[in-house]
Parts: sequence; C-alpha cells; structure tokens
Amino acid sequence: MSEEFIHTRIWQEEAEPDNAFAAASCYCHGYDVYGDLLAHASWIEYLFLLFRGEAPSAQQARLLEGLAMALANPGPRDAAVHAAMCGGVGGSTSASCLMAALAVGAGASGGAREVFIAMEDWLARGTDLTQWQTGLAAKPEDDPADVWPAPGHPAGFDPHGVRCTGPVLQTLAHLAGQGCGSSLAWLQANRSSLESAAGLPLAMSGVAAAALLDLGFTPAQGEMLHLLLRLPGAAVHALEQKDYGYKNFPFFQVELENDPGPAARAGLKTEDRA
Repeated sequence: MSEEFIHTRIWQEEAEPDNAFAAASCYCHGYDVYGDLLAHASWIEYLFLLFRGEAPSAQQARLLEGLAMALANPGPRDAAVHAAMCGGVGGSTSASCLMAALAVGAGASGGAREVFIAMEDWLARGTDLTQWQTGLAAKPEDDPADVWPAPGHPAGFDPHGVRCTGPVLQTLAHLAGQGCGSSLAWLQANRSSLESAAGLPLAMSGVAAAALLDLGFTPAQGEMLHLLLRLPGAAVHALEQKDYGYKNFPFFQVELENDPGPAARAGLKTEDRA
C-alpha cells in the first residue's frame, strides 16, 4: 500500500503508536510545540514563527505585539465590527458573526486588501519620497485580471478623514520607536508630505502596512494577519450586543442638514406631498 503525505514546510507530526489519527508530538518549523514552545514562547513569538518560519528577535516580538494591540479592537465605528454586532444582536452563531466581520473587513477601503495594496506600494517605492508623491497623485486603475475593483483612494489613507486621528498618530509613534526596520521611522518623518500628496490623512491601515513590512512579511501574509488580528474586537462586541438585545442596538443616526422642519412640511399641499 502506498503512503500519502501532506506537503508542508510548517508542521511535522509523529503519530501515536496506537492511534494513527492523533499526534504524539508536533513540530513547528523544527520547534517542539508542546514540549518546548508551550513553556518558553509567548503567543506573539509563536505567531511570528508560524508565518515567518523563524523565531523573532526581541525587537520584532515587541513590534508585532504592539501592532496586534493596536488592531485588536477597531471599535463599533468600524464596519467589520458593526457587521459582527449585527450578527450577534440577530442571534447568529459565533462563527457567523466572525465570518461577517471577515467578509466586511476584507476589502480595499479600510480592510485587509488595502493593507495588501499598501504593502505592494512600499515594495515598489521604498523610501523614495518622489515616487510616493507621484504614485499618490495618480488615479487607481482597474485591473481586468483582478477580482478586486480599483480602490477609490490611495491605499493606507483615510478617504473620509480631515486630519490624522489621535490613535493613528499614537500607534505610529509607538511602533516607530521600536527600532525595527526603516519603513515606520520614514513614514513618521514624512507623514505630512505624504498626506499632502494624497490629499488625505494617514489611516491605521497605512501604519499596519509599514509595520508588517518592517517585520519582513509579504503582502499576502500581511493581508492574512490583518484579518486575523482584528477579530478579537469583533468577537467581544458581537457577544455584548447579543446580551443587550435588538432594542438597545446602536443603529446609525442620520441627520438631514437641509430638513425643512415640521412647520414647513405641514404647509405642503396634498399634491406636493404626493
């Protein structure tokens, strides 16, 4: 009988002698997971090992941990978190709430695909300010071979923002201070010039892209990590809204700036109202 193998560089298992469906030992990139890593490695170090295939330095571990904290809960204003909240208040299963957050948070406007595009921009432009200014001024074009439509704004910048928000500035300052790589430090030094070229303020997705590049991740790895690291907030907000119930669900409020008011509406003729 021929024996089939799963081809993976990430994981190696040895089966239990009396149960071929259970592992007796597990190795991640050569490290004994339950015999060594469980006692001596942190979650962040293990996460880095899974994606990069090597143990992180102390600086890399601190940078990834800081990024994970910054992304863990985007808050109820974020569309992905709000999608999970909708699932929770509607009585959907836990898996459905997380899938809703993943689906909404996957796109090119504040989502993981935007991080992917921003990381590709970093790889193409590096720390050349002229290239960044030229690229940010150009209008994105659709690629017929791509399933993703062209984003309506430069990747890594806030299409609705007026100025860079406090959390983005605080996150950038903290991550750039870890001294790991050059992208974050360059981004902090040239943020104003980049925002002027884009006509938009820097967004958290732009900070995340620079951090993930400094950590040595590829755009595909960065996209996947961005999806993963934002799930904790979606999970807890979905659980909270499930407990509150639909009568307390925070629907968005719409205010009409040109509302004529009750008096003006009362003066409308019947045919006008029709």
